[in-house]
Amino acid sequence: MIERVLGSARVVFTDRHGGTSRAPYDSANLAYHVGDDRAAVDENRARAADALAISDPAGWAEVRQVHGSVVVRAQQNRAGTTAPAPADADALVTTAAHVPLVIFTADCAPLALVADDAVAAVHAGWAGLFAGVVERAVAALREASAGPMRAVLGPCIHAERYEFGNDLLARLVDRFGPTVAGRTTTGTPALDIPAAVRAALAASDVDDLDDVDVCTAASSDHFSYRRDGVTGRQAMFVVRDGR
Repeated sequence: MIERVLGSARVVFTDRHGGTSRAPYDSANLAYHVGDDRAAVDENRARAADALAISDPAGWAEVRQVHGSVVVRAQQNRAGTTAPAPADADALVTTAAHVPLVIFTADCAPLALVADDAVAAVHAGWAGLFAGVVERAVAALREASAGPMRAVLGPCIHAERYEFGNDLLARLVDRFGPTVAGRTTTGTPALDIPAAVRAALAASDVDDLDDVDVCTAASSDHFSYRRDGVTGRQAMFVVRDGR
């Protein structure tokens, strides 16, 4: 796992180790939607909650990620209540303490946004980036908190392993600028997801970014859809401790 502490917030990025799922989801897959055995995912989530010392998985705030730009507000659940069904969205914001915001990825960018008294979690693939999910999440966080904002970019696919069609790449270059156009290790056109995230943040006047600089497709410690096809999902947790 990779962890960052920013003031009263924790940001944790899990990896694929320490779970119970069998191949091709081995071993710490935390997502239900990929075809893994549900009992294994339940156990993996319980282990993650224990290892991170966060709430029971029933208290996690998550969404049905659809590669769009919708941002939802996560609220504190009352003890004993059942969490509502996840909404179709790709970012969450909360001012509540001890409510883990959770994003699942296997190449898309998990992005944490942290302000003085609010946090956000963003799932940013190419489509969500193009649709403006980062900018909308920054705006939603600013509505919740007037303080300075910091960002943390977790493991995601890098240009060296992300071959991309020229026509679609040109649209993203028009949207974010030439820095998002990269090359793979074999010299073919590629999309630079971290550069696109940086450009989207810069457009929203956020320049304090900590990039953990891990390529999922190059890392045997992480799930990668581009590399493996059928596979599991690691998670990003963003949570305030209430101080």
